[in-house]
Amino acid sequence: MSAESTPGNRDKGRRRKGLKAAAWAAAGIVVLGGTGAGYLYFKLNGNIASIDIDQFLGTDRPEKADNGSENILVLGSDTRAGDNGRLGGGADEGSARSDTAMIVHVYEGHKKASVVSLPRDTVIDRPACTDTDGGSHPAANGVMFNSAYATGGAPCAVKTVESITDLRMDHYLEVDFTGFQKLIDELGGVEVTTGEDIDDPDSHLRLEAGTHRLDGEQALGLVRTRHGVGDGSDLGRIQLQQAFVKALLRQVEGVGVLTSPKKLYDLADTATKAVTTDSGLGSVNSLMSFATGLKNITPAHLTMITMPVRYDPADPNRVLMEQTKAQQVWDALKNDRPIPESATENTAAGEARGVVSAH
Repeated sequence: MSAESTPGNRDKGRRRKGLKAAAWAAAGIVVLGGTGAGYLYFKLNGNIASIDIDQFLGTDRPEKADNGSENILVLGSDTRAGDNGRLGGGADEGSARSDTAMIVHVYEGHKKASVVSLPRDTVIDRPACTDTDGGSHPAANGVMFNSAYATGGAPCAVKTVESITDLRMDHYLEVDFTGFQKLIDELGGVEVTTGEDIDDPDSHLRLEAGTHRLDGEQALGLVRTRHGVGDGSDLGRIQLQQAFVKALLRQVEGVGVLTSPKKLYDLADTATKAVTTDSGLGSVNSLMSFATGLKNITPAHLTMITMPVRYDPADPNRVLMEQTKAQQVWDALKNDRPIPESATENTAAGEARGVVSAH
């Protein structure tokens, strides 16, 4: 089976669903494989779906950075097709939309990273784009950010992110709901501490305040919760996701799977089936090489922020990018510098920070 596939060759329901946390889990598992059992992964090439995104983006793109840094767009969506229909609540809502999106900036030397979460409800101007079937989509003004993926899939999402940030996306990574849930279960769950009760009927998550080891279904509910915490906005959900990512990284960092070849293979099998990548990461060899380069990035070396936004005065359910502050973020990443604290001060960052923490 080829390491690359197009949307017409793979289950769209599986490839178009994902959560950012699982992407990092997959990377961490591949790192574990690279330390002593990497040969197993060459059997898993056929699991990885990949898209040659570059061919659909044209030449009008930001320049590649020459400072040794990299930008990775990690994307998920809220579709409910296939096996994923049982997860996260609700029936199929129609076309896929980017439920979760973040830019991961890996600094020169690959010892630290910054993550910028992009709120799905941000009102933006979307550029003209081409999807993987060759279809053309005209530019659109004043649309929600997550509509870019619904309109033209991964290429349109990448094109849109590059348009609003003027940053070149070197890689693309996406993970599906079912893969995420299985991955958490095979890792033995992830431990988090909730500072208050969480009760969200939409994500079907109910947790009392305290420390919990979440299984896959509960973890999926947590990172999809928005109405059970804070002001009920997507900004609140992003804060939960960011806290969970750090908890998940700690779990991957400490998991002992090298003594069990079967455990290692099962984790690798789940991780490689869960991800869709750009063609540059579309083989176990290249994915392992990339992930090995991230092994020194621990939670202590990871900075996570939300793109600076303000509430849209015309619609309280939408947000607008704070242009001046956001530009500070994009300039810092372009020049491989830390994001200044001033970029995130006095912005609509939601009210969920501190509700969940890594154990």
